[in-house]
Amino acid sequence: MLASPWKNVLNLTPGVFFLLALLYVGQKLLIPLCFALLISLILFPSTRWLENRGWPKILSILCSLSILMLLFAGLIILLIQQFGQFLNRWPKMQLKLESSISELSHDASTLLGFTDLEKQEWINSMITNFTEYLLNWLPQSLYQTTISLVLILLVPFYVILMLYYRSMLVKALHQIIKQWSFEDLKEILDDSIHTYFSFIKGMALVYLIVGVLNSVGLALLGIPNAILFGFIASILTFIPYVGITIGALVPTAIAWLLYDSLIYPLGVIAVFTFVQVLEANVIFPIVVGHRLKINALAAIVVIVMGGLLWGASGMVLFLPFVAIFKLVMEKVNDQHPVATLLQP
Repeated sequence: MLASPWKNVLNLTPGVFFLLALLYVGQKLLIPLCFALLISLILFPSTRWLENRGWPKILSILCSLSILMLLFAGLIILLIQQFGQFLNRWPKMQLKLESSISELSHDASTLLGFTDLEKQEWINSMITNFTEYLLNWLPQSLYQTTISLVLILLVPFYVILMLYYRSMLVKALHQIIKQWSFEDLKEILDDSIHTYFSFIKGMALVYLIVGVLNSVGLALLGIPNAILFGFIASILTFIPYVGITIGALVPTAIAWLLYDSLIYPLGVIAVFTFVQVLEANVIFPIVVGHRLKINALAAIVVIVMGGLLWGASGMVLFLPFVAIFKLVMEKVNDQHPVATLLQP
């Protein structure tokens, strides 16, 4: 005879599998809706602030959304400009890369006893396999990119409609969750939105500070396009421990290609390590706090699960939704096992 807690777990298992299957099958619809929901939570305070000062609802929504899109467009333009400069420098780095590969190939063939003919056949085989993979990958990648662009274009319309019909959505949610009074539900939603908005505002400041510190450190080392690599590494810090490592790979490789010394690659690693320690122990606690933060183990599991279900979009979306879920659980019952499991 199974104990009662285990019976509850077994009863929940079919529902969990059904939810995971629904998330996977419905990702084309759910991904833009989830992005729109998070953006709506960010824009809601400014939209309500404008409405309280007599602005029409639709005009308040459009104004808030336009400001956010302008900020995002400015960041994208800056990164594109930096990426264009990187492409202009690429031919020189490519020559150094080819020379390094040739030296490495020669050393490896000498060590393993390969003849020049065997070495050339191996290189030709690698080039052929890579070309075939690229030709097979490109059409699928272009198709997925086209679909993604169409879905991204739907997000602003979803945001506008969610903010416009938010009262109706709250009433519908209350009808689903009948055990809470309308006032309690509204209080929980208001507190969650306010906390999430403060968290996002703080995280934007954290990313800005970390990006500037990364960029200054790379610039002092003479790494080209320091702003591009500094801010990419800054954004990747949302993945605990792993993100900063991924962000450091390219500038470390560039430092190795540009300079015939290990000092510069080690300097890049030192810069990112110092900034990461500073961010985790000083910047984040002061600017953001820990109310919406979850522990590293839970964060990595959530990110991996999001990647398995929704790809890159899931890696971005699942973490904030789990953090919001933790906040709601703490509001309802601060001793809830889920809230305890996610505590930093």
